[in-house]
Amino acid sequence: MLLCGPSGSGKSLLAAHSGLPVLRLDDFYKEGTDPTLPTVPHSSDIDWDHPASWDADAAVAAIGELCRTGHTDVPVYDISLSARTGEETVDIGRTPLFLAEGIFAAELVDRCRELGVLADALCLSRGPLTTFRRRFLRDLREGRKSVPFLLRRGWRLMRLERSVIARQTALGAHACDRDEAMGRLAAAAAGRCATSRTAA
Repeated sequence: MLLCGPSGSGKSLLAAHSGLPVLRLDDFYKEGTDPTLPTVPHSSDIDWDHPASWDADAAVAAIGELCRTGHTDVPVYDISLSARTGEETVDIGRTPLFLAEGIFAAELVDRCRELGVLADALCLSRGPLTTFRRRFLRDLREGRKSVPFLLRRGWRLMRLERSVIARQTALGAHACDRDEAMGRLAAAAAGRCATSRTAA
């Protein structure tokens, strides 16, 4: 199961409540020193909401290995440092379904479908104002970036939220609220109980 949606839409919370093993796709961000990082137009700010700030190939490789073997090594990423601080092993055992969540998850829909491992793809949406408030309070609490950066990013993302959701649904994710997402997760889990192949 792929779970995407704007930053602050509640993906991590839903994943924690889903009861499924979780692969955090945000751990595949590039490091802050990477020269290929994109910037916000007319600004020197790094655009951490652009897919080019993230390593899609490594994320797909991790998903594929989880589906084949039930475990994979992934980086541990510290958003406040914009750096990888270590590595950990994700082990889902023989679970037939797991959740891969992150703001760029929709970028992987076609590739996961081609690999034959896609169970469903969901785009969580709560509305621009709610998302802005949740994102800002979370990022402030966790000290992710400086307050001026968080305000600039938050205002920009609030104005762009509808276009972000439109892009993610165009890539193949189904837009839904939390309740519908939980229902689809439960349905996918029930449908996979009788199969032996693991799917995202």
